[in-house]
This record gives sequence, structure tokens and C-alpha cells, in this order.
Amino acid sequence: MSSIENSKENVSLRDNASPSSLEDDEFVLNAMKGDQKAYKMLMDKYQKPLYFHVLKMVKDHEQVEDIVQEAFMKAFNNIQSYNTNYAFSTWLYRITTNHTIDYLRKRKLKTTSIHDPIRTKDGEIEIEISSHYETDRGIIRKERKAIIHEAIHNLPEKYRQVIEMRHLDEMSYEEIASELNLPLGTVKAHIFRAREMLYKALIDKKDKF
Repeated sequence: MSSIENSKENVSLRDNASPSSLEDDEFVLNAMKGDQKAYKMLMDKYQKPLYFHVLKMVKDHEQVEDIVQEAFMKAFNNIQSYNTNYAFSTWLYRITTNHTIDYLRKRKLKTTSIHDPIRTKDGEIEIEISSHYETDRGIIRKERKAIIHEAIHNLPEKYRQVIEMRHLDEMSYEEIASELNLPLGTVKAHIFRAREMLYKALIDKKDKF
């Protein structure tokens, strides 16, 4: 039995669910079949609630928008794994919360130089790391960077341009819209689509990461 057929059975098991939740299930079923309008309906419905949800944890408004877009991307790329025995909103909020926590962890992560001594109650300890290890790490970083730049370079022009302006030039959404003379909503849509295409391209090369 296909996952879609399983989902249809699950919908019938949730007849006591709220109308909103049942509506979500219908959108998900259509999304599983490749209906792009269904994805848009889910985004339109949850984009603002998720924005305010993330805003409770992250105060940078533009970063909140990025996190929400990335959370949608994760959800949509894994939508076949969604089980409609549970509310879609619960599943989506969990993905968004986890993604936000990951972001906060990375922001707070303190790195220590491998060349600096570690202070302990017994004094300082020097860490010696093989030059071969350091060289290997450098090579891996360069390979990853090259793979990402290649994936960006292979994007269609309109998507490559906005993703470079956003992440390489660190321009705000408003600055990109002004520079390209595009509506702000179009810029956000292009960035979302660009990230989605990059995600799929990089997943194909995940063994390199």
C-alpha cells in the first residue's frame, strides 16, 4: 500500500480532528502528488504563525524569515514521511522549533583555537595535532566550499543572483528588492526557491559532506 493510500486511511481515523487539521491533511495529500498549489496553501496558512513562533526565540526579524523558509523547505522535502495520524501543524511546528534550536546552538557555539592552550586547574595543556590532520581538514573545507559554490553557480540566473546577494553579500531582503527593482514578496519567493534547489543539489552530494 502506498504512503498516500496510508495517509487516506489515516485521514478517516481522524474524523474527530478540527476542520483546520483535516484541511491540512487534504493539502498534504495533494502535495504528496506533486500539486504545487497545495504547498503554497500550506505556506500561506502557516508562514505568519511560524514567524511569530520563531520570533519568541530569535529577535532578528530577517533571520526569523530565513529560519521559517528553511523549516518549510525541510518539511516539504520530507513530506512523504508525515503521518496524518498526527496534526500537520504539530509536525511542522516541531520541525521549525528543532531548526531554530539548531540555529541558536550554532550561534552560541564557542570554538577554541587548536593552537591555544586549554586552561585547567592543573595549569595549561598544549594540544598537539598532526599537521596531516590539519591539512586534511583544510582540504575537506575547500572541497565543501567548492561544491556549494558550484551548486550556486548552476542555479538559474534569477535564483543565483538573489542567493548570492543574500548570503554572500549579506544584503537584506529590502536591499535586494531595491537593487533588482523587484517586489519584496518576489525576492522572498526567489530566495526560498533557490534554497530548495540548493538543498536538493547538495543532498545528491551528501557523501562529500
